[in-house]
Amino acid sequence: MAHRARVLLDKARKAIASTEERIRRHPYLEALEERRLEKGKLAIFAGQQCHIIESDLRSVALIVSRAESQGARDFLSGMLQGERAAMAALTPFGQAVGLSPERMHSAEPLPGAFAYSAYVTWLATFGTAAEFVGAFLVNLEAWGANCGRISRALQAGYGLTGPDVAFFDLFASAPPGFEEQGLAVVEEGLDHGADPVRIRRAARLLQGFELLFWDTMAAMP
Repeated sequence: MAHRARVLLDKARKAIASTEERIRRHPYLEALEERRLEKGKLAIFAGQQCHIIESDLRSVALIVSRAESQGARDFLSGMLQGERAAMAALTPFGQAVGLSPERMHSAEPLPGAFAYSAYVTWLATFGTAAEFVGAFLVNLEAWGANCGRISRALQAGYGLTGPDVAFFDLFASAPPGFEEQGLAVVEEGLDHGADPVRIRRAARLLQGFELLFWDTMAAMP
């Protein structure tokens, strides 16, 4: 039982609950659900996600190579497979909002959108597996909830189909056992001296960069 890890991450979630609430109630989502976003803004979203996923693929591969236990490597390898699936699913979404694969890959990254991935790279380079996994366990709940809302809004209001929104559906719900396996990685890290303060800090910063991504998307003309 990953008791200490669960208590630690529950405290981390409570400490940043206001940030998560701002992510879940973001005006960008409200505008999308009210059909006030033009497809050009959705194309910007697709282009930025292309840079984020490409960067995260490298970052997760790096932390897999650095992880000290087989359990951590197995869990992180599963995350890596998820990133690969997301990259493949992003192409149909990009095409549905008017971006060819070439145009999507050539979109210029925006600082406020890419800051999230820059921090993920920092964690993969300098953090422990417990910090990396703990931050994602806290962060992915809000991201997943928002992806579910986007999928529904795009199909209801913009005429997109299931294959078009597969990227969002991949994140809308975690795979079975994802949290329990991730908690085991964090628990193992705590057993071997991982710093709880640094784990909480990683979760707080990653969630803050998540909010910055949404703020950046909403600010685009």
